[in-house]
Amino acid sequence: MITDKLKNINIYTQIPSEARNFINSLQCNRESGRIILSDDIYVNIETYNTKFLSDAKFEAHEKYIDIQILLSGSESIFYTDKSGLNPYEPYDAVKDIIFYKEKVNDYPKVTLTGDNFVMLFPHEAHAPQVCTDEKSETVKKVVMKIRA
Repeated sequence: MITDKLKNINIYTQIPSEARNFINSLQCNRESGRIILSDDIYVNIETYNTKFLSDAKFEAHEKYIDIQILLSGSESIFYTDKSGLNPYEPYDAVKDIIFYKEKVNDYPKVTLTGDNFVMLFPHEAHAPQVCTDEKSETVKKVVMKIRA
């Protein structure tokens, strides 16, 4: 996992240049939807209400690396290595997702606030969209998917 300030995104040369260029041009008023940047990179921009910790579930992906950035609001993302987790459902190859049984509250977290990002790799399970103050709020988020 990598987490850092957005202003430092260009130092991560392992992130493809078209992905960094897109991130550098992000505006808070960007419309929701899917944007295809290349055959290996796409972006989902979504608006939703954060969920309570008791509703959070770990998920992981095999085909894609996630870069997650908030355009508005704040949320916590819990994370851990997926090797010690127990699947809740079988891996869905079409959606590239698997969910896990473990409760997330005893694991480390990062809080997205709009000026930072998190980059999650296929070996890392994460539980996103968790409210930060035990109060749900509406957030707008960019989830960039880069083929691993």
